Amino acid sequence: MRTRNTEKMELVRNMTMQMVATNGIENFSVNSLAKACGISVATLYIYYKDKDDLITQVAIEEGTRLYDAILKDFDPDQSFETGLWQQWQNRAYYLMKNPLSSSFIEKIHMSSYSEKVGEAISSMFYQSMVRFVDGAIKRKELVPLPPEAWWSVAFAPLYTLLRFHYQGRSIAKKPFKLTDELIRQTFEVVVKALKP
Repeated sequence: MRTRNTEKMELVRNMTMQMVATNGIENFSVNSLAKACGISVATLYIYYKDKDDLITQVAIEEGTRLYDAILKDFDPDQSFETGLWQQWQNRAYYLMKNPLSSSFIEKIHMSSYSEKVGEAISSMFYQSMVRFVDGAIKRKELVPLPPEAWWSVAFAPLYTLLRFHYQGRSIAKKPFKLTDELIRQTFEVVVKALKP
């Protein structure tokens, strides 16, 4: 069996992310990917079984990178405010530095690949977050809410700000660039909403 060419694999990974983020999964084809990478389709099949395997493996790799970044310096036993702020900083830093990752992961979340990719990478992340939230509720630092509700309140504002940042304009169609000050200001409002 041929050894993996790491430069070629990185090109394939990046181009897969770019094509899925730009055109969606339904318009992604192995033939188009091979052409964009300047390689043969047969070369892709050395590394991946088929299109589904390729998308799944790239999504697992990128999802793992994202989760590693989110959990950097995060302690699930921290106070709710401290831990949530670490999450916000990690997410904002990583996703502002990697906008392609954000767009690609969003397309994966909205597709039939979401469950399979999530199962492969979410175990450690899920356990850390459950421990973090359960601890905050026990310490009466967090209003008890269904996971979907607290998650929406805790992170949707950050992701909305990031979307405006990627677009370069606000909801009022004015130029927009996300700043540390605005992240912190928005975070303070979120924390107030989630505290008992």
